[in-house]
Amino acid sequence: QLYTLAQIADCINGKLVGNGDLAISQLCIDSRKIQSPEQSLFFAIKTEKNDGNLFVEKALSQGVKAVVVSQKPTVACSYILVDDSKAAFQRLAAFHRQQFTIPLVGITGSNGKTIVKEWVSYLAGFDFSVCKNPKSYNSQVGVPLSVWGLNEKHTLGVFEAGISKPTEMEKLAGIIAPTIGVFTHLGDAHDANFETTEQKLHEKLLLFKTCDTVVANNYNELVAKSLHTLNKNLFLWGETEDCQLQIVNRNANDFS
Repeated sequence: QLYTLAQIADCINGKLVGNGDLAISQLCIDSRKIQSPEQSLFFAIKTEKNDGNLFVEKALSQGVKAVVVSQKPTVACSYILVDDSKAAFQRLAAFHRQQFTIPLVGITGSNGKTIVKEWVSYLAGFDFSVCKNPKSYNSQVGVPLSVWGLNEKHTLGVFEAGISKPTEMEKLAGIIAPTIGVFTHLGDAHDANFETTEQKLHEKLLLFKTCDTVVANNYNELVAKSLHTLNKNLFLWGETEDCQLQIVNRNANDFS
């Protein structure tokens, strides 16, 4: 799907300088991995370890026609100036996602996100044209890159979302806006960044605010109790009779 640079500038509330008619179909954040540079928009994102503004000239030298920056480029080019390039990147991906009305599956949890995403994508692939995260692109920049891959040929989206600290999931939830949620497992990963286990769980469950249905197991009492407070259509699996899918035999020999 093509957007003009002017449309993108309007979407991300940025100041456009240069040719607003440039057609954009690809987003990139790494100057070493630019494909189709003629229609690529480079986002100069600042991280704790680096500053994408330092690689604008390199991106332009590879044929990129426009960039999104938080400081004015030192070389002549078409650009969009914003306060925060990462926030602008996420805002654009969220806008792109809203152009589609297909079902989207959002997967989160402490462990198992990527393997569940791959299972769901493989099985659904027999009946749907699936868009999914490549590898485990489930971060604050990985999710926007993944969702940007949605196009008119897709009939289902399957995206995983991972967080390591508070406030992150709210941003990812706005980008994916899933209609179906899957919760894999609540473990101790990133415990140090949250005040309590309950806080961490609450943050993860923010992914499901747009969901009609949420799928999870009922082995963790805290998770099951919290899921019930969401007022969603729950599909629980486990060994108790109140589960929609009840496991009645765990004999491994049955699967040999």
